[in-house]
Amino acid sequence: SQVSFEEESQNPPAVGHWKPLMPSKGDKEEPEGGCQDAGGVDEPQSTEQLNVSRLRSSSVEIREKGSEFLRDELHKAQKELKLKDKECERLSKVREQLEQELEELTASLFEEAHKMVREANTKQAAAEKQLREARGKIDMLQAEVTALKTLVITSTPSSPNRELHPQLQSPSKAGFRKGHGRNKSTSSAMVSAASQNVAPEPVSRECKEVDSILFAEFQTWKESPTLDKSCSFLDRIYREDVGPCLDFTKQELSELVRVAVEQNTLTIEPVASQTVPMGKVAAEECGGPKKCALSGLPRTCKHRIMLGDSGNYYYISPSCRARITAVCNFFTYIRYIQQGLVRQDVELMYWEVMRLRREMSLAKLGFYPSEM
Repeated sequence: SQVSFEEESQNPPAVGHWKPLMPSKGDKEEPEGGCQDAGGVDEPQSTEQLNVSRLRSSSVEIREKGSEFLRDELHKAQKELKLKDKECERLSKVREQLEQELEELTASLFEEAHKMVREANTKQAAAEKQLREARGKIDMLQAEVTALKTLVITSTPSSPNRELHPQLQSPSKAGFRKGHGRNKSTSSAMVSAASQNVAPEPVSRECKEVDSILFAEFQTWKESPTLDKSCSFLDRIYREDVGPCLDFTKQELSELVRVAVEQNTLTIEPVASQTVPMGKVAAEECGGPKKCALSGLPRTCKHRIMLGDSGNYYYISPSCRARITAVCNFFTYIRYIQQGLVRQDVELMYWEVMRLRREMSLAKLGFYPSEM
């Protein structure tokens, strides 16, 4: 090692024991006895000192070169360490920037998602509101169409309905007609003209008294009108009027008619001068111009019904038509009340409902106008 080498250089070898490493060719070995001469002692000592100085200079040079090499390696290591520190610092900044961008992106995504959910909820609420309004308008239009169909069916040019056209009634009956009349100016004119030619006849006036139970049930239903037959008002009418009025001999077809009336999908039309349609149902089930499909009895059928969009027609007798029409008139009126189309006092609406119930009661007992 370098330390041991320096120690050896500081302690020169003893005189007489050191030998030159590479003796020259001209040198000759001297006998050992010659070393003891006084003239030969100075020359080896100078040679030894020269060799020692050479060794010391070479060791110093080696030590300087070694220290210089180490300094260079240290500088290189320091430079590499600085570069690695800079790289670590740069990567740390990049990581912090990425984390910040990721956090901002996550926050923006959550905000956008909440915004989309709010907009979707708002649009859904608006769509549901429009749907409810559209359904209400559709129900109102369907009710109006049904009312118009009823007017057209119950009054044709061949057999006009005198209840709907007061101008066709006799003066005595037109003057005392009850219910919702049309063309009141014409009726009053006819009454005034008839009073000049015909003597007035005594007419019995009808007395009415409100039933407290029925009126209470109607008032409760009027506060929140519905077509659900579970309420006490409609439950009573179903049991006492609608059910018996639509209870025909053909039970299966009767049930289909009741459902069609409730859903407002039943159609009645006259069959004068029309041939029997070719439907999917057998002719025996549909009846015919000479057989009622609901009662199964041989009757002259002037009208036929169609349930929904099935395309199958069923011929019905005048009595069955009167019963179906009475129930349809009742449902049309309570639909008008439900949709807010009737602007009358509660008591007037109650008496109109009672009048419709009386028509159903008369129809289920077999009474019907001759125009049927």
